[in-house]
Amino acid sequence: MAKKYNKTRIILSLIVVAAALAVAMPRTAKFAYDYKVGTEWKYDDFYSDLNFPVLKTGEQLRDEMQAAASAVIPYYRYSEEVTAGALRTAESLPLGELKPAVVSSIRSIMEKGVVSDEGIKWDSQKGSSSVIYIQKDKRAAKYPASEIWKLSDARARLLSDVQAAGAAPGLDSLLREAGVYDVIAPNLTYDRQTTELVNAEQQKTVSPTSGYVSNGQLIVRKGEIVTQEVAQMIDSYRNEVEAKDFRGSKLMLWLGNSLLAVIMVVLLFFAILFSNPQIFTDSRFFYLLTVFLLVTVGSLLAMRLDGDAYLFVPYTLSALYLQAFFRKQVITPVYTVSLLPLLVFADNGTVYFIIFLVAGLVATHVFQSIGRVWLQFAVAFLTFVVLTACLVPFNLLGFIDIAEVPGILLRLFVASMLTVAGYPLIYLFERVFNLVSQSRLRELCDTTNPLLRELEHKAPGTFQHSLQVMNMADAAARAIDSNALLVRAGALYHDIGKIANPQCFVENESLLSKNEADKYHFGLTPQQSAHDIIRHTIDGEEMARRNHLPSVIIDFIQTHHGTSLVGYFYNKALAGDGDVSELDFRYPGRKPLTKEQGILMICDSIEAASRSLTEYTPEAYSAFVEKIVGGKLEEGQLNDSDLTLHELRTVKEALKTYLAQMHHERIAYPDRNKTENKQ
Repeated sequence: MAKKYNKTRIILSLIVVAAALAVAMPRTAKFAYDYKVGTEWKYDDFYSDLNFPVLKTGEQLRDEMQAAASAVIPYYRYSEEVTAGALRTAESLPLGELKPAVVSSIRSIMEKGVVSDEGIKWDSQKGSSSVIYIQKDKRAAKYPASEIWKLSDARARLLSDVQAAGAAPGLDSLLREAGVYDVIAPNLTYDRQTTELVNAEQQKTVSPTSGYVSNGQLIVRKGEIVTQEVAQMIDSYRNEVEAKDFRGSKLMLWLGNSLLAVIMVVLLFFAILFSNPQIFTDSRFFYLLTVFLLVTVGSLLAMRLDGDAYLFVPYTLSALYLQAFFRKQVITPVYTVSLLPLLVFADNGTVYFIIFLVAGLVATHVFQSIGRVWLQFAVAFLTFVVLTACLVPFNLLGFIDIAEVPGILLRLFVASMLTVAGYPLIYLFERVFNLVSQSRLRELCDTTNPLLRELEHKAPGTFQHSLQVMNMADAAARAIDSNALLVRAGALYHDIGKIANPQCFVENESLLSKNEADKYHFGLTPQQSAHDIIRHTIDGEEMARRNHLPSVIIDFIQTHHGTSLVGYFYNKALAGDGDVSELDFRYPGRKPLTKEQGILMICDSIEAASRSLTEYTPEAYSAFVEKIVGGKLEEGQLNDSDLTLHELRTVKEALKTYLAQMHHERIAYPDRNKTENKQ
């Protein structure tokens, strides 16, 4: 049976989580209707219960802003100095009787204004303007652009005016020779800065609303098709409602939020219970609650801060946090529950719930497969690609406005990259909650680390035994889909206590002389021998703590013998004289509490006892494994390990297969020397 649950601890923890969720939930009303342009309004007649303005769509506002920008009137400054200079020059020219007509024409032309032949353009991309502002004497007024002279047109007008005054033929040549045409110069200067300022002010005048709905006004009837105009009114009503504080009873708001928080926590409880109830018994439970709170409360607070801020939340990071310490059976339901705030409170919540769910599961699968922390950037980029791909069908179906897609993609990209920035916190969590991540387990399984090198040097037989147990336990753990990496690490370190006294154990006797008198246990009483053997679990625990091994590894050291007897010396003591206390021969450890610890106990016993096998047949392996496992069951060593009978049968079959593969028969090669002599 599994370790007992601390029900009080579990209940209080879940109450705290529910309270945090209730406090973080939005304080605004939620629009209860689901609608889409082109579909039928399936609800009752919808009347407004408040006064509100009808907001223009983003596309309408953009069009009006562009129209306002294109309608901006260019701003010109009139130069009195240029005009006066032109008139003075004209007065000084030797024109005889033509002078009055020339001066009068130039004065008329210059007073209206002259621009270069490029014409009146305030921006090459905007085109010409039919009206312009002209500032004279610090006052600006509108003038038709048609009344303003281009330089070439002004000179043609001058010729026409003088000819109308009765001038002789050949006047054009005369005016050119006299330099009259050169007197006329542009006296209107385009003021870009003022024009752009006017442009900005003009765009500010664009109203964000296109109408007004009064209290009691009908918005849409049941069965009516939702047109773009109707959808605009409904959207405006929804924005008005969701932007205001809850208009009902505050008590009802808190009650609703609290009940919703309780529902989410209950779902979380069952997600853990059905996937791996063992989580309730260790520190992983508090770690899981912490990750759950980070993503749910963070999401809810982001929704209260800004309508789209929740898209910056790195939801996939929470999935990777779970993946570091839990198996996929736990990750999927817990991650799904943590996304529920999106489904309930977010605009297009169904869309983002689905895309973040898919992206999170893909990210955990890929990250688990590659197993390299430095590839987090690749995982983050893949997450963004998956989010984008999942967004496409919803955009095609009209759930998301195409104009909003660039902004959404930018937010999703930032959220994806935040997984890289936030993942290193996993090492802080590992310390705070005393957990071991998959990457840490991989490091522990590296046989080149100093502690295992010391074991190999001082107790080589024990080191080889540990390697065999590791491989055997790995096969058994994979057979029942248990944590193979954890059991491999536990197998490597379960006997490190033998470093303190390697000669005490039979696998290391090769270090001594073959003489019986030189062996460690020669001359010791059974009680003394049993004491020294049992001591290796205590020495191992102390050594593990000195070397800062994780507690889950220390658990393997404490439980791999459970409370079993040192059978050989106990039987030897019974065969001798005097009273024998069973306690002197029984390990003081704990019985295995997990499947992985139970597997290691079985494999440790089978590997050690398999050296005494004399027959290597499937029947012999089957009887041998059944005997070892049956003995552990009879002693009650596996009662708390959480291994089911079905899993035990699977483990036994895996171990029988492993033994058969390890002790397979080989072809006997003939002696070449003997063969050659016969020839």
